[in-house]
Amino acid sequence: AESLIDDLVMVKAAHKIVNKNPMGSAAGYGSSFPVDRDYTTDILGFASPDHNVVYAQMTRGKMEKAASTAIGAVAGTLSKLSMDICLFSGQNFDFFELPRKFTTGSSIMPHKHNPDGFELLRARSNQLQALPFELTMMVNNLPSGYHRDLQQLKEHFIPAFDSLKDCLDLALLMIGGLSVKADIMKDPKYDLTYTVEVVNQLVQEGVPFRDAYKRVGAMIESGEYVPSKTLNHSHLGSLGNLANDRIKSQFMSEFAYFEEN
Repeated sequence: AESLIDDLVMVKAAHKIVNKNPMGSAAGYGSSFPVDRDYTTDILGFASPDHNVVYAQMTRGKMEKAASTAIGAVAGTLSKLSMDICLFSGQNFDFFELPRKFTTGSSIMPHKHNPDGFELLRARSNQLQALPFELTMMVNNLPSGYHRDLQQLKEHFIPAFDSLKDCLDLALLMIGGLSVKADIMKDPKYDLTYTVEVVNQLVQEGVPFRDAYKRVGAMIESGEYVPSKTLNHSHLGSLGNLANDRIKSQFMSEFAYFEEN
């Protein structure tokens, strides 16, 4: 959620860049007609005009790259989310139970449920992450002015908005059916995960960290180690202190920009 908030900041930045009116710049050098560019800016709902008519032409490609970079940022979060869910729902970890309606069986193993929905979400998200680079390759060696090359941007750029919306809709749908398996950490194979808790407990009792580190290491080697599974984390953002209200407030603060615009 916090990663998506940062992505929202990227989307806001892209919106500010593209929210300018290029109309009235003609082919890029202005017009001898007495066009009121402030008026057209106002009635079309732009925040401002591109003031210099040459720059209005130069924004071709630049605007698409700004928007596609924001799209790629959101897609990057969705891709990482998908990869983590695919990994941690596998039998080696088994932290999550996937909704069966978004999985299919293996072509040969009758017990297997493939995480197809999240795999397809990952692939589509990775395609969207490639979009900024793809657009850059089309325009990076063009001089100022209009060139027919620019029409090639549209067939890659315009569908990306629908594609990202599909990815977000699918992510919401699948996550809504995702269940976290309880008490996974009670499995003895995770006992060594708690070594740091034992070290920290000794440090808080006055043992220097290096000595505590060596002592717990020796306990593990001798088979005397007993995990301390009572967590007492207190700092912001740690286990049990996720600050969800702060994250929600931050989201609403960023989202307010789009409600206003």
